[in-house]
Amino acid sequence: MKKLTFLFLFLSVSWCSFSQSYFQDGLSAEWHRSRRDALRELMPANSAAVIFNNPVKNRSNDVDFIYHPNTDFYYLTGLREPNSALVIFSEPKEVNGKEVDEVIFVQPRDPRAEMWNGKRLGVEGVREKLGFQEVFLFEEFVKSPYINFDSTDKVLSFNLNEDIEGGSSNAPLKRMINSFKKEASYPEEASEAKLQLYELIRATDIENSANVAQVIGRYRQRFPEVADDQVIKDFLAADTPEKRMAVKQKVPNSKTDIFALAQMMDVLREVKTEEELVLLKKAVKISAIGQIEVMKATKVGMSEREIQGIHEFIYKRYGAENVGYPSIVGGGNNGCILHYIDNDMKHVNERLLLMDLGAEWRGYTADVTRTIPVSGKFNEEEKAIYELVLKAQDAGIALCKPDVDFGQIGQVTRQIIDEGLAALGIIKPGQRHNYFPHGTSHHLGLDVHDRGGYGVLKEGVVLTVEPGIYIPEGSDCDPKWWGIAVRIEDDILVTSGDPINLSSDAPRTIAAIEEMMRIPSVLENWVLPEIE
Repeated sequence: MKKLTFLFLFLSVSWCSFSQSYFQDGLSAEWHRSRRDALRELMPANSAAVIFNNPVKNRSNDVDFIYHPNTDFYYLTGLREPNSALVIFSEPKEVNGKEVDEVIFVQPRDPRAEMWNGKRLGVEGVREKLGFQEVFLFEEFVKSPYINFDSTDKVLSFNLNEDIEGGSSNAPLKRMINSFKKEASYPEEASEAKLQLYELIRATDIENSANVAQVIGRYRQRFPEVADDQVIKDFLAADTPEKRMAVKQKVPNSKTDIFALAQMMDVLREVKTEEELVLLKKAVKISAIGQIEVMKATKVGMSEREIQGIHEFIYKRYGAENVGYPSIVGGGNNGCILHYIDNDMKHVNERLLLMDLGAEWRGYTADVTRTIPVSGKFNEEEKAIYELVLKAQDAGIALCKPDVDFGQIGQVTRQIIDEGLAALGIIKPGQRHNYFPHGTSHHLGLDVHDRGGYGVLKEGVVLTVEPGIYIPEGSDCDPKWWGIAVRIEDDILVTSGDPINLSSDAPRTIAAIEEMMRIPSVLENWVLPEIE
């Protein structure tokens, strides 16, 4: 990269943006509008929701990371440009003689900046492409009559107390947030934990006040910063429901609620629409094909990073814009590191290879894990652990039906693994262990750990089922098990009938994996020059 003058550096970095801020083959403007309408249905009367897009993140010196929008903001707008903000009103609001129910603030067109970083939509582009009527530049947020919340009973937003890194790239966003905090009397000084407890006290009634006090007591143990708060201390010290209700009146009033909006977005994003499922299925399909091609190509002596590269090459070959999360490729004992992303083993040996990767397609990410024997065949110990994990996963997938409690999936898979480990002599019956240290399932969508509730499953939910067993070297068991790490993860769609495994194209059984690994890879004859 050439050394730039200060002026050009300022233009290229400070006003950075995506070269494409709207997916031509993604979700439609009408779809995003329907999501804003759905949010309005959940908002309390006479309220406003204010959502800011993500800041630009610096990678090093004058280079930024590729921009990724706040997924809630993208879900509601379709815009993937920084320095933008959205205001939604629960009912139309008259401003300057005009009825409006939403306003969006965006960055301006700038030929010099666009020469370096690609075209921006600007005001007219957001109107034309994304269907907004009331569109203004970010500089108008500070002086806009639309952000005067005096006539609004409630303002909904997220926690905005996290520091935004300095520099001109995020200066407009910081100005908008500071202006919003001032206009909305944002609770800036209190900790998030304290504000959450205030909301809990404020929402309680006389019948449930004792239960709320117990919850707050446990919460206070986890967050010492709230221990000295007088209101919380008084609420816990109150020994009758009437006294607790009296303390409730002392909770500082704040028009701004930084918790309710997140709960509303959980509700909206938990169940996928048909339009979302089209994109999510494609992300999963691409990821499954990546697993297939790597099964064919993997050989003893390859590096973890080379294997990662084959996966991600497949994604790019299909036109996926990115990976949904950092790729995990762990050979042997590295597979026992749950979020292992170094991928720097130069020569994978004949042990197992755990590969947890997902393509991002038009904003939606897959999350598919397969564990394969680098040699092409599982040994007896590897087979025993693999079959146990597969048995647990099959049982978990079978439970992915409407009205089944989310937590039941984890309970069933854990019970099968516990009993299986005991039968293999790796643990004693009933012994606590750390060989399965993570949960079994999470929601999937715009985020790899997507928004959603963890109550009963609903039709249209997409979740992972990913039990695993990890036995690091030096574990308290027979050394023949050391270094074995197996995770099998699939992306499951909950329907009114049987669950649909969206990632079933990637082989899951021992026989299918070994058969796939015997098929020659198209990459076998691709030989690059040696570099000393």
